[in-house]
Amino acid sequence: MSTFTILLGGDLIRTPRLDRQVEGSRVIAADAGIGHARMLALVPELWVGDFDSVPPDLPAHLAAVPRQTFPAEKDKTDGELAIAAALERGATRLVLAGAFGGKRADHAFLHLALGLRLAEAGTDVLLTSGAQEAVPLLLGMASFDYADGTLFSILGFSELSGLTVTGAKWPLDKVEVAFGSSLTISNEVKGRLDIALGHGRALLLAHPYPLPES
Repeated sequence: MSTFTILLGGDLIRTPRLDRQVEGSRVIAADAGIGHARMLALVPELWVGDFDSVPPDLPAHLAAVPRQTFPAEKDKTDGELAIAAALERGATRLVLAGAFGGKRADHAFLHLALGLRLAEAGTDVLLTSGAQEAVPLLLGMASFDYADGTLFSILGFSELSGLTVTGAKWPLDKVEVAFGSSLTISNEVKGRLDIALGHGRALLLAHPYPLPES
């Protein structure tokens, strides 16, 4: 499996779990995502974008990363272009780091939808901010390694049917979930989390570390 980490411009914190997820991967930065390379001690092999959001005071070794430049007025975001570059280089697994938050809610939504589309096309995808991560749910059964007490939600991108959740505080057994329903929001892991989906499009969004107190 050829893993590429795509550094996107959203929020990102460094955690031991994130370090393990990106360890040994090839790295491509999308415009402002180059700033995360410094925090993660990574050096991308390619820097893609229109470069309208370059962080100030980049160290010389990051400023020297080879660039693939695109015009500001284009049909794809810098993130999607970086993902395309990784796929052209043989990526079979993608870690989209910095996929959430930031100044652009539209970009965060795009990353979720794009991650789902990539997974349906056969690419293994993880979206992460370090504090939370999302995994597309394909039809059939999937198991997850989250610790007891981990908060998770299932985000439906359509109506869902045949949804079964075990190893959770609130299990579900072959239920139907209307599009836009909050039924699958804010559950907790108890045991080994298994999720089966019969029909529909969805992602698992989990918080592998305790949430800060409000």
